[in-house]
Amino acid sequence: MNFITTKKSALLLCITAGHFLLAQIDKKATKETQNLYHNLKIVSKKHILFGHQHALEYGHGWSNEPNKSDVKLVTGSHPAVVGIDFSDFSGRSKEEIEKAQKTLKQNVIDTYERGGIITVSWHFNNPASGGGFYWKDSISVAAMSLIKKGGSHHEQYKEILKTIADFAHSVKAKDGKLAPMIFRPFHEFDGDWFWWGKKYTSREDFIEVWRFTVSYLKNELGVHNFIYAFSPDNRFNSEEEYLERYPGDDYVDLFGIDNYGDFGRDGNYNLEAGVKKLTIISDVAVKKNKLAAFTETGLESIPNPEWWTEVLLKSLKQDKIKLCYVLVWRNDKTSSTHYYAPFPGQISAPNFIKFYNDDYTLFEADLKNVYQKKLKY
Repeated sequence: MNFITTKKSALLLCITAGHFLLAQIDKKATKETQNLYHNLKIVSKKHILFGHQHALEYGHGWSNEPNKSDVKLVTGSHPAVVGIDFSDFSGRSKEEIEKAQKTLKQNVIDTYERGGIITVSWHFNNPASGGGFYWKDSISVAAMSLIKKGGSHHEQYKEILKTIADFAHSVKAKDGKLAPMIFRPFHEFDGDWFWWGKKYTSREDFIEVWRFTVSYLKNELGVHNFIYAFSPDNRFNSEEEYLERYPGDDYVDLFGIDNYGDFGRDGNYNLEAGVKKLTIISDVAVKKNKLAAFTETGLESIPNPEWWTEVLLKSLKQDKIKLCYVLVWRNDKTSSTHYYAPFPGQISAPNFIKFYNDDYTLFEADLKNVYQKKLKY
């Protein structure tokens, strides 16, 4: 029973159930979450899934249209991985939170039922000050020390996590199963643009909050449909630097990296450095028997018409790099320049079709039974 079909028929991947065991941290994870975790590992051996942030919520010049994405308009398929965000789950009124949950709930369920995969970022509004999720001088407060156990905002943080848990318990599909999600909290923590960044948070506090977050969600709130992703930005050059704030093998399922800077941002390309960093996270995942992914990247406005095959694909295809997915950032619905995936008529669209047709890349139309096991030749 294969879980990859259509244009990659010559490279079908399959495995006998029980062939290997991965170090997934939630021993009570739902069967669908366990199966997804194992199947993502299989994918990473010879392929990579393509993802797009906010792909089905809105796109270049449109929003809230059923079963639509810019990626599908260009290729005929949605991305295999769809990014959503929990940003509106705190710092909002009860009515605004409920509205956001309702919209995202349907998005998650629809993606699961189509056979796609959901990943969740969390642009977490500062619970102790104004300023939103970005650090703003004179407004923002260094809140990681305040939300940890014993901190002045710890109980408030627990209530926010309950909101997330309620959502995780709500995404039940027609088959009665909960949709799995790759949850990626406190991303780009090595930078200084978010209030949880390295400049404002000690290593000890970061690790303590991470461990509490994971433990509370799965052990106290009964969330068992999350895969937990750890993703700094690109400010590391060695495994030691990458793992400087690593909370431990019992608290992370997937090693990620967010890297725009090495892949063309502001016209700057350092692909050698970018590939080196991807190799580091891939090697760490192999050593620890976990997953690795390129959790965020892209080139704003995609001015390079060959970027997809000559920059991204060539980098991903380097020997020994094993990543289960690559995700590019969102396409703003109103901005004429803020987009990271092509749409019909965009200069890189023809090259993106080549990227889509390459045997190495997988989109949603290529997936089948990704939430099931017993995959055999």
